[in-house]
Amino acid sequence: MPMDPGQIERLIKEALPDARVLIEDLRGDGDHYAAHVTSAEFAGKSRVQQHQMVYQALQGRMGGELHALALQTSVPEDA
Repeated sequence: MPMDPGQIERLIKEALPDARVLIEDLRGDGDHYAAHVTSAEFAGKSRVQQHQMVYQALQGRMGGELHALALQTSVPEDA
C-alpha cells in the first residue's frame, strides 16, 4: 500500500522538528517520491549521515510502503 506524502512529511518532522520538508510525487502513483529536507540538525554531518537521519525517521518503510525516494538534504542558510 503506497504512502501518503503527508505521512512522509509527518514522520520526518517527528524526528527532525525544525525540518522544512517538500515532497513531490514523481509518477503520481504514491510510490515514487522526491523529498527535499532542510534542517539545522544536519550541520556538520556528511551527506550520507544526513540521508541516514531521514531514512531512520521513516522507520523502516523504505523499500516497503515507500518504494523510491529521491532525497536531497541541506542545512538552512542562516544556520
